[in-house]
Amino acid sequence: MKHANVSVFVPHAGCPHQCSFCDQRAISGAQAAPDGAAVAALCARAEKELAQKGRTAQIAFFGGSFTAVPRAYMIELLEAARPFLGRGVFTGVRISTRPDCIDDETLDTLARYGVTAVELGAQSMDDTVLSKNGRGHTAADTNRASALVRAHGLELGLQMMTGLYGANGASDLMSARLIAALMPATVRVYPTLVLEGTRLAALWRAGLYRPQTHQEAAALGARLLEFFETRGMRVIRMGLQAQPSLAGHLLAGPYHPAFRELCEGALMYERAERLLSERPPGRYRLHVAPKSVSKLCGHGTHPAQRLRAEGYDIKIRPNADVRGLDVKVEDV
Repeated sequence: MKHANVSVFVPHAGCPHQCSFCDQRAISGAQAAPDGAAVAALCARAEKELAQKGRTAQIAFFGGSFTAVPRAYMIELLEAARPFLGRGVFTGVRISTRPDCIDDETLDTLARYGVTAVELGAQSMDDTVLSKNGRGHTAADTNRASALVRAHGLELGLQMMTGLYGANGASDLMSARLIAALMPATVRVYPTLVLEGTRLAALWRAGLYRPQTHQEAAALGARLLEFFETRGMRVIRMGLQAQPSLAGHLLAGPYHPAFRELCEGALMYERAERLLSERPPGRYRLHVAPKSVSKLCGHGTHPAQRLRAEGYDIKIRPNADVRGLDVKVEDV
C-alpha cells in the first residue's frame, strides 16, 4: 500500500521572524490560513480518494511554525483532523515548526491529538549563517528540540537548506554532519532560492549574494543524499515542490521541478566516474537499474554526456539486477 502526505499549508502562521529567504505564499501557494472546517473538508475529500486507490497517508501541517500559532488555533486544526485518524486511511499527523518553538508541554499536546512526526526547520547548524539569515534560533535550539521530540517517542524530521547567505559548501557539509548526529528518521534538503520581496532579493540585487548554480546545487545535493541515506535516514524531499505561485516570485537560484532527479543523476555520475577512472581508456557498458536510466541520460547536459565529453566511450544498459542508484561497469 502506497503512502503519502495530505498537506495543509498554514502560510507563515506563528512564525516570529522574517527570514532572509522566506515568502511562504510563494513557496506554498497558499494565500490564507485555513480554519478547522477547511481542514475537515480537505481530509474528507482526501480520505475518499485515497481509500479508492488503496493508499494511506499522514495529515501534514506545513508552511509555518505550527507550534507557534495561538494555542487555540493549533488545537482547532488538530481537532478537525483527529476524527479521521484510526479509520484505515490516515496513519497520523505530521507537523513542521521551528526548533525554538518546542517544549515538553507542547509535545504532550501534539501527541494527545495524534501527531506522530515533528519536522524541525534547522536550515543550518552554523550559528553565523543562522544569524545572517535572521533565523532567530541557534544550533543549540535544534539540538535541544531534537532530543525532546525523540524523548517523547515521536518521529524526528530535520530540514536543511544549502547555499544560504553566508554559507558555503564546507559549512553546508558541516551542517549535514551535525544534523545526522541528531539521528532524524527523515531529512529534507532545500537549495536556497531568491524570491521577490525578500531580504535575500535585496542582497542579490546589490551583488552581495550569489545563489548556487544548478550544477553546484545538484553536486552538493548528491553528496548529501548519499551521506544521509547510507546512514539510514530517508531523504523525503529535495528542492521545493512545483507551485504555479513560484513563477511570478522566483528571481534566481537553482530551482528545478525535478531537482531530486538532478541530484540522483549527479550521484550516479560521481559513482560512474569513480569506477571508470580506475580503468584504462576503452569502451564500456554502464549497467543501471531500469528506473534510473533517465537519471543518467536526462535533463539537458546530462551525466552520460558529461562522461562522454571527458573521453569515456560508454553505452548505458538497463539491468534489473542493479539496485537504486548503483552503477556497474563492464568492459566491451
